[in-house]
Amino acid sequence: MIKTVSRAALVLLAVALLDACAKVPITGRRQMNLVNEGDLMAMAAEQYRGVLDSSNVLPATDNRAQQVTRVGQRIAQAATKFLDENNASDRVAGFQWEFHTVNENTVNAWCMPGGKVVVYTGILPATQDEAGLAVVMGHEIAHAIARHGNERMSQGLALNGLGSVLVVAAGENPSLTENLLLQSFGIGGTLGLLAYSRKHESEADKMGLVFMAMAGYDPREAPKFWERMSQGGGQAPPEILSTHPSDQTRMRDLEAFMPEALKYYKP
Repeated sequence: MIKTVSRAALVLLAVALLDACAKVPITGRRQMNLVNEGDLMAMAAEQYRGVLDSSNVLPATDNRAQQVTRVGQRIAQAATKFLDENNASDRVAGFQWEFHTVNENTVNAWCMPGGKVVVYTGILPATQDEAGLAVVMGHEIAHAIARHGNERMSQGLALNGLGSVLVVAAGENPSLTENLLLQSFGIGGTLGLLAYSRKHESEADKMGLVFMAMAGYDPREAPKFWERMSQGGGQAPPEILSTHPSDQTRMRDLEAFMPEALKYYKP
């Protein structure tokens, strides 16, 4: 009887793990997302409102905010079209895209599940124009579509013994769960998750190139953007301690993937 129950449990576990596995669009990498995406989007939307409420958000009439919204919408539409054409529209099921610009000297941007995007004005001097901004926003939108945050959140919950049911985890340790959520989407970070984050960054680079190309932005602007970023001053941390690939590694990988991205570019 015990053997029968054990076998049944193993079968159920195998089915659950199989259901949790999926292939990332464009790269084809298999991933395992154990957190319910709907629960994650709901919690992300709540955190997004909190970030906006506590930030200096530019009004919709500001030229910088208009540029961010314009580029973001074009990238989101192109990405949705790609997913529709490749039987992967479930990746954006339930998404309600929002684009906001925060007036803060922080060189960063991020996108939460459900299409909740923030761009900080501190990165705009490096983007310079719409094509440069498309590099950043294509990359961040790719993170959400690839469900990298779900992967990192799943790992973070497991490492802290909280399980994969988000609402239960939030009830058991709300502060830790909130911190893990913010860290999982680039609004923080921990050394324990870095190996996965670097992999996700490289994957988002490739996906972002395709999305920006489909949106009518020249993907060859991406290496130029990262070259400008590398000259931004200050000493970069060693790649092994960084959540991002080094600028040199990133530019080399972008150039290697460029022929594929250019197939989608029709100016």
